[in-house]
Amino acid sequence: MLIPTTIGLSYDKVITTIESCNTKEQLIGARKMLNNFKILYGTVGFPKAYSYSLDKVLNDKYIQLTCQL
Repeated sequence: MLIPTTIGLSYDKVITTIESCNTKEQLIGARKMLNNFKILYGTVGFPKAYSYSLDKVLNDKYIQLTCQL
């Protein structure tokens, strides 16, 4: 059984926030949250895979919202 880490919980929270967005305004707020995540954990040297993964989820959600409107 894996023990949840602070970075893992924060990563999951950012993913959940991005996936729950229904408007572009909400997505802008999620982008700010993602940037804060990168700043906070960038100072301690988090894996770059997290950054790429979060950017991909954000871009996919943006495309999904753009196609719906």
